[in-house]
Amino acid sequence: MSLADDLLELAVATAREAGRMLVDKRPADGPDIVQTKSSPTDVVTQMDRAAEQLIVERIRAARPDDAFLGEEGGDQGGGSGVRWVIDPIDGTVNYLYDLPDWAVSIAAEVDGTAVAGVVDIPRRGEAYTAVRGAGALRHTASGTRELRVNSRVPLDEALVATGFGYASGRRARQARVLTGVLPNVRDIRRAGSCCVDLCSLAAGRVDAYYERGVQAWDIAAGGLIVREAGGRVEGLHGAAPGPELTIAAGPGTFEALHDLLAPLDPLGD
Repeated sequence: MSLADDLLELAVATAREAGRMLVDKRPADGPDIVQTKSSPTDVVTQMDRAAEQLIVERIRAARPDDAFLGEEGGDQGGGSGVRWVIDPIDGTVNYLYDLPDWAVSIAAEVDGTAVAGVVDIPRRGEAYTAVRGAGALRHTASGTRELRVNSRVPLDEALVATGFGYASGRRARQARVLTGVLPNVRDIRRAGSCCVDLCSLAAGRVDAYYERGVQAWDIAAGGLIVREAGGRVEGLHGAAPGPELTIAAGPGTFEALHDLLAPLDPLGD
């Protein structure tokens, strides 16, 4: 197997273990909130921390020289050229409320480029994987299916996923942008997890996605999965995807959504 295949195998096993732990050990009355970040609604639970610790320990035991970037643990250096980008629970508010759209996201980068990634969605019984240059797959109890984004969907027929920040000022701006998007598309969906939205795009369940404020750990695995399913993942005017803006869609639909968003000033707070 190639290095990317080896990294994916480790990522999948680790994500599956973390996902099982998060389901099995979630307190019946909900996890405790141990920290807030950008606003009182942007929460970290004790299970976020426990899941990231499990993930880092499992990977470090197998590959002690690798680096890590985690939502809860920050940047930890290494000397191997491999870095793991980890979101232990993408969709923490969904997890807090016992809604199903949350996921464990793990990507492996080699010299700064994502080469393998997994998004495990335990409550839906689905896992999404990709290896750079080898396509993207959805795995369920009934089997494995190759993924392909919907392409050239006219914007007025496109189902568009999005998300919102936690700070009230940013939410107000995002609501104004949404009023410019909604009349021009089929409808909007808001699942509450960036990587779940990206996997839905890769699987053809939505036609496009955009959001301001997502971080590297939100999009590392999901972005690779979308690209390997034939989609584009970029920022505005050719910028890299990231906190400023992330737009994802299939060919044709991407350009139309980009050109709709650009004059709406989506980068403002």
